[in-house]
Amino acid sequence: MFDFRTLRRDYEYARQAFKLEVPEFFNFAFDVIDRWAEERDRTAIIAVNRTGERVERISYSTLREQSNRFCNAIRQLVHPGAYVCSIIGRIPAWHIVTIGCMKAGLVSMPGTNLLTAKDIAYRIKYSSAEAAIVTLEHCEKIDAIRADCPTLKTFIVVDGRRDGWLSLDDLLADASPSLVSSGRPTRSDEAMMAYFTSGTTSLPKLVVRDHAYALAHAATGLFWMDLREDDIHWAITDTGWAKAAWGMLFPQLLLGTPSVLFDGVGQFDADLHLKIIRKLSVSTFCAPPTAYRLFAQLDLSRYDLSSLRRCLSAGEPLNPEVVRYWKVHTDTTIADGYGQTETINIVANFPGVPVRPGSMGKPVPGFDIDVIDDAGQRQPADVVGHIGVRITSPYPNGLFRGYSVPEGLDQSAFRNGWYFTGDMATRDKDGYIWFVGRADDLISSAGYRISPFEVESALLEHEAVAESAVIGKEDPVRGQIVKAFIILARDFAPSESLLKDIQEFCKAQTAPYKYPREIEFVESLPKTVSGKIRRVELRQRNEVIAGPDGASAAT
Repeated sequence: MFDFRTLRRDYEYARQAFKLEVPEFFNFAFDVIDRWAEERDRTAIIAVNRTGERVERISYSTLREQSNRFCNAIRQLVHPGAYVCSIIGRIPAWHIVTIGCMKAGLVSMPGTNLLTAKDIAYRIKYSSAEAAIVTLEHCEKIDAIRADCPTLKTFIVVDGRRDGWLSLDDLLADASPSLVSSGRPTRSDEAMMAYFTSGTTSLPKLVVRDHAYALAHAATGLFWMDLREDDIHWAITDTGWAKAAWGMLFPQLLLGTPSVLFDGVGQFDADLHLKIIRKLSVSTFCAPPTAYRLFAQLDLSRYDLSSLRRCLSAGEPLNPEVVRYWKVHTDTTIADGYGQTETINIVANFPGVPVRPGSMGKPVPGFDIDVIDDAGQRQPADVVGHIGVRITSPYPNGLFRGYSVPEGLDQSAFRNGWYFTGDMATRDKDGYIWFVGRADDLISSAGYRISPFEVESALLEHEAVAESAVIGKEDPVRGQIVKAFIILARDFAPSESLLKDIQEFCKAQTAPYKYPREIEFVESLPKTVSGKIRRVELRQRNEVIAGPDGASAAT
């Protein structure tokens, strides 16, 4: 048995000692939610309304009772093992439905609020989902695709009433708060949830997660988030992304850490978010880089952020000056982390280990993560390679086993004893891992391999650059050149002089061969529903453009 306190503070000890034993039978709803409710009832969720004025504290016992009611109701409507498409915002109904599906033996399939009717139809048809459980704003989309989705038989609206739909409020009110039948024990390897990948380079792929995945997130909570029972955790994320499972569900409820559920919609209100941190005494905080950049545009000295002790980010480059500014006003260094829909958190800046700005950190205890070549050979320090997860015995906790396809499982990402994540990185001599980019996005120019991520990070340092995306453009001499699509910051306008200034700036920030030889100023960038840039679309768009227009130039 390991020393729990040392485990959180000694990285090398944790790497050697941490072994998560997954039982044969496990159901997160029964074995975590209901057990907390029975043995030590406490606040599980802190729900905040859109204005930030109304706060509701929801206990484990309330989650137990409400999920029991939903389980009893949904069992009368949907077959065991069926997929349930849920598109619910950051409101308590999301937890009730998700946990209730676990109890009922259903596979919940969360979707982001940004999904279009076409997106929803693709997901429902691919999974043969039998039920749609959504907020009122999405009912019209579902109604528009009913005829095209013959497996869809049950329709539930969670925040009101609509003709042709069942009301979640009515279903809960009519159902018993005690389970009518607990059913057979749940195997830990049974399907529990399903997510579609972001679709950055292809159509979204279906990733099915089992009940053991929920338990595996103990590592996420311990070794990246550093969660404790007396913390208040807040992750800014859409409930349709796998990041919601990380930030407001499994690690927090496993470790007894109350989690904030803020029903914010529309344009991001940085001022309100900072005020909520003070109001709720948030101590562990996870936000995307975009949010931190918006915070940095405010005078942070006007806010009381003294409750913060651990701040996290992931997903894209974060400007060094933003990290420095946040450190000055919160005395916390933003800790990066890495993982995928297909994994839990697998690389992180471990608590107590010095952060190297720009690095994702080191392999999370319980995983053998390394930078490898195409044959699965570990690469020397500072050499670009694939981020790989070693397939060990026992199987790595929280790692999926393949993409769900009609024929069974697509395991093409598993080869030579590794799971190839599709991402590229380097590892320095001290074991820190540095993200380079998606394998499909790497640029080959005059014999050099260039990371779009690195160039985008450099561009973001320029005061005129609000956002950027970098691709390789075919070139008869160099093979490819670096082309950047740039959204300008407020108060800046496209001009030839600004273009040249950005190029010279980038040359000074990175090796000169990496600077963008062509720049195109744009109003927006194509993104997936999870907010990731679709460089593949930019490459396709670039192929049909006959020469630079007035807003771009090559040098």
